[in-house]
Amino acid sequence: MSNTKLILAGYAGDSVLPQITAEDAAKLTHLNVAFGHVKDDRITIDHVVNLSALHVLKEYNAKLQILLSVGGWSAGGFSEAASTPEGRRLFAESALEVLEAAPFDGIDLDWEYPCYAEAGITASPADKQNFTLLLKELRQALDAKGKVDGRHYLLTIAAGADQYYIDGTEMDAIHPYLDFIQLMTYDMRGGFQTLTGHHTNLYSSTGDLFRISVDASVQLFVSAGVPRHKIVIGAAFYSRMWNNVPDTNHGYLQMAGSSGGYGPDYTKLVSEYINMNGYTRYWDDEAKAPYLYNGSSFITYDDPESLAHKCEYIKANGIAGIMFWEYSCDHTHTLLEAMHKAYGAS
Repeated sequence: MSNTKLILAGYAGDSVLPQITAEDAAKLTHLNVAFGHVKDDRITIDHVVNLSALHVLKEYNAKLQILLSVGGWSAGGFSEAASTPEGRRLFAESALEVLEAAPFDGIDLDWEYPCYAEAGITASPADKQNFTLLLKELRQALDAKGKVDGRHYLLTIAAGADQYYIDGTEMDAIHPYLDFIQLMTYDMRGGFQTLTGHHTNLYSSTGDLFRISVDASVQLFVSAGVPRHKIVIGAAFYSRMWNNVPDTNHGYLQMAGSSGGYGPDYTKLVSEYINMNGYTRYWDDEAKAPYLYNGSSFITYDDPESLAHKCEYIKANGIAGIMFWEYSCDHTHTLLEAMHKAYGAS
């Protein structure tokens, strides 16, 4: 379905929901609540404690679409549920129960990842076809409920940004069941690499061995059959950081002493890192991405400048919009405002 308004979506953990301000809620079009879990083939929200906050957020912004995001890194149960007709039925049935229990407008599946067990979850080559069948079952169940309720319930996914995700799914077959697909175009560099670089860059830089970027990810998904108007790109409210980085090229594209772990969130970057305490901010105009270096530690992140470029890219390329992980990582509120402003909103 075509989007008339650009999407500005955010992820927020359950514990964070009461922190979302009226001003920020007014800027969002969608909010993904992280996370529902899968247990015995069913979605469960028994552990979610701040559902009452959803009513408050709806009062802040009556048009805000709130989805339950199910899954997350190391969250299993998907492969098992998707593997049988009965499992898929129970999964879809439980999704409807969630919509009855709380004022959610839809379901977002964050299965990381079909066909891959790297996150310590069960995986099978059959996940590729079974994911399609699971989404089909969910879409049919949501549409049936929507017909009764006189409304449309959303179904979205969070997708890994690189070729591996396309290889483990049937993107051309599943996108008709989805309202939009959120590309996790962050962590594109870090935990698996010792070569420093950007983790949420818009474009690839000359000389970078790893060619993934927001633009490269979009091209991969378009080539796999996904319409541009269903693609939402990702932004990061946190950083990736390498230590023991050689003092060459401001630490960029250097072999570090270890792989890139999680660095400070944006709140801390602003208060302790950006152009202070020995760190200098640099700008990669090819990648449209900032980075920090202090002579031994390299930090990659998003900031208002890089986010403005991402939003311009969205408008220039017919993309549905942008989403970010995660709300509580920016207490300055400047990153959400930067995207809102870049969209041309007042």
